[in-house]
Amino acid sequence: MVFGKKRKKAVRGLEGVVAAETSLSFVDGQNGKLYYRGYDIDELACKVSYEEVVHLLWFGELPDEEQLEDFRSELVAEMRLPHQVDELIRLAPPNANPMVVLRTALSALGMYDPDGGKNSEAANLRKAKRVLAQVATIVASLHQTRSGGTIISADKSMNFAANFLYMFTGQAPKKLERSVFDTVLVLHADHGLAASTFAARATVSTLAGVHSAITAALASLKGPLHGGANTKVMEMIEDIGKQDRVKAYIDGMLASGERIMGFGHRMYKTEDPRSAHLRKYSERLCRRAGLEHLFEISHRIEKLVLKRKGINPNVDFYSATVQEALGIPKEYFTCIFSIARTAGWIAHVMEQFRDNRLIRPTSNYVGGFDKKFVPLERRQ
Repeated sequence: MVFGKKRKKAVRGLEGVVAAETSLSFVDGQNGKLYYRGYDIDELACKVSYEEVVHLLWFGELPDEEQLEDFRSELVAEMRLPHQVDELIRLAPPNANPMVVLRTALSALGMYDPDGGKNSEAANLRKAKRVLAQVATIVASLHQTRSGGTIISADKSMNFAANFLYMFTGQAPKKLERSVFDTVLVLHADHGLAASTFAARATVSTLAGVHSAITAALASLKGPLHGGANTKVMEMIEDIGKQDRVKAYIDGMLASGERIMGFGHRMYKTEDPRSAHLRKYSERLCRRAGLEHLFEISHRIEKLVLKRKGINPNVDFYSATVQEALGIPKEYFTCIFSIARTAGWIAHVMEQFRDNRLIRPTSNYVGGFDKKFVPLERRQ
């Protein structure tokens, strides 16, 4: 039985399907390039702060000095939580995945936001600033709570990246740490229509609101095939343990057909441009922190996988050792990704709102037709 026109073949994973028009970011997979609002990521990485990139994504241009100072002050002022959400974090089971706590706490924030239920452009911008700041605060507060520390308030003299490290670790970060973490956030800020970004746009297309959209994005990012990959990279490096075990370990994974986390990308046919920046910082930070073996293991893995499979590392591979060297436990790696990508998610939410149409794709039905109903008492 066939209804209507001839069925189109379903595209697994929607690969190559254009689902939105955007001016936010472009992934040139053939040439290994990433652009934010027309700027090559190599032009921005190590040169601008995270706040500058957020301003670029949200407002379409890099800020001048006055705009940057005002925007930075607004974000830092919002790095606080309602006491009810602080209590929710405190009551979370100690073995709960931090991404689950983050997703739940962010969803709860929607109940306490003064602009809850409002979808005007001005209300959404106010919510955007709060959500971006509060995602970082949730992660820092959760770590302090679980490690027996004290929840720390943001310091108005520090920028966004420095404040997170300060609130997370309890120590004012040094210049290099601030610079590196700023770059980590910049490199993860947006990346086309990734799974989590698509989830955010699909959710907000129903007019569900900013908090619902970011909650959906967080749920998507949690998966090991998306944001959770960097945690798996660190687990692999720890499992290898020593440089002289790399060859046997990777050979074993390749022989058994196991996926090597941190390598390959659906979009890039060459090296992920973000990986080169993180490789440089990984080497520098690991040597500075006395963790040279972690970088050396990573570098040997990279060379071996490239030689055997011709596959380059993606952003997740070296971000793992960078975060480890910054003193961030691996269970929080995906949360760090979330903090950075919240800027991009919100930019996409704003873009979707400006020219919204409900996202409602079709599917190919492959089930049967005309089955005969059997009453309950006659079913066997």
